[in-house]
Amino acid sequence: MLGMDSDGWNSRYATTDLVWSAQPNQFVAEEFAGVKPGRALDLGCGEGRNALWFASQGWQATGVDFSQVGIDKGRRIAEAAGTSVDWVVADLRDYQPPAGAFDAVLVAYLHLPPADRAVILARAAEAVTPGGTLLVIGHDLTNLSDGVGGPQDPKVLYTPEAITTELPGLRVIRAERVRRAVATDDGERHAVDTLMRAVRD
Repeated sequence: MLGMDSDGWNSRYATTDLVWSAQPNQFVAEEFAGVKPGRALDLGCGEGRNALWFASQGWQATGVDFSQVGIDKGRRIAEAAGTSVDWVVADLRDYQPPAGAFDAVLVAYLHLPPADRAVILARAAEAVTPGGTLLVIGHDLTNLSDGVGGPQDPKVLYTPEAITTELPGLRVIRAERVRRAVATDDGERHAVDTLMRAVRD
């Protein structure tokens, strides 16, 4: 979820079958592979690819996004696959998830001004149940010089150091820059992301 308003994302999602891949983000699949299913919350889910993956793995998944068009596309995919996801249309700047209710909380590619991001990440941290995990992934600041794609405004990009400070009450397990293969017209290139995984003890 990049920094556009809901009308902008509704228009973008309405122009094609899928803006993003139907497959989950590679880091989501890697970090949660083999984890015992529970309740999962995908904040800024877009068309729902990660929420749908959680559901396919046996999780009770909730996907939240402010794009009605994106949510509707996710709902159609879920229905076609016989998969159940709890879809919520809401702006994350206003949305308050229930505290301590989710075994997995995901915030993937949510690029907003730092003050908005900090509020959303604090709420995401509060939503993690004891023993649960918060996974945050976003385009890293160094992607501007060393990677491809993503927002070009440095103010909305991530660093491991910045994200770590925005997660009250959680113990950080992993906070680093990771590289992700991206297919382009010039062949395969790589994007640089921040990946942060934290748990509530």
